Amino acid sequence: MPHAALTPGTVHLVGAGPGDPDLLTLRAARLIMNASLIVHDGLVEPAILAMAPRTARMVSVAKSRSRHTLPQDGINALLVREARAGHDVIRLKGGDPFVFGRGGEEAEACRAAGVPVVVVPGISAANGAAAAAQIPLTHRDAASIVTFVAGQCKGLTEQDWSGLAGKGRTLVIYMGVATAEAISEKLMADGLAPQVPVAVIENATRAAMRVLRGPLAGLAALVAVNKVKSPALIVIGDVAARDETELREIALEAVK
Repeated sequence: MPHAALTPGTVHLVGAGPGDPDLLTLRAARLIMNASLIVHDGLVEPAILAMAPRTARMVSVAKSRSRHTLPQDGINALLVREARAGHDVIRLKGGDPFVFGRGGEEAEACRAAGVPVVVVPGISAANGAAAAAQIPLTHRDAASIVTFVAGQCKGLTEQDWSGLAGKGRTLVIYMGVATAEAISEKLMADGLAPQVPVAVIENATRAAMRVLRGPLAGLAALVAVNKVKSPALIVIGDVAARDETELREIALEAVK
């Protein structure tokens, strides 16, 4: 199996994609099916974990907003320790390891410890969610620029988001459910119109997927009333309009 050989003492940072096992890369699927040790996030779909051999050791390092099973430094140390013990390590992450997945930190820790590390990219949550919801992140009539930001981080209110959203732009917010009200207030304070279309995509590509739409001013209420839970992404911009007819109407209004 090309590109899927497991080398003892190597850490593979593997993207599990947005959820649907069919969206795994071939290389990721082969590594999972041959794994002896998988260190995985809480957002990895159970059906993907079930692809591993029954003999594989499974270690969950699931994180939530207020509770971490293991802090990041502990995860780094775990990967290094297992690799140094001669184990092949599959570090399985939802989405792509290098898009808000802290894969860069883990790769740095491995390299600093002299541990070989291989990165296997996955379909990012943004790309997977948008595709599943049939929301084009770019569109000739609506957007030629896409920006990804984290909505759950230190100093959110102090960050400068001016210019990230607006005419011709799409803003995709990861981890923004808990801070939806602050996000909408921040963007409107920076000049974004209250009626700008917003889509919230929950459980993208999975059986329980929901796509909720509304105006930017109603984002917090949209999340609260529908009891949206992670994993969920927020797409802000004209591309989040309900359909192409609505998108064209928005484009026409803009040129009047």
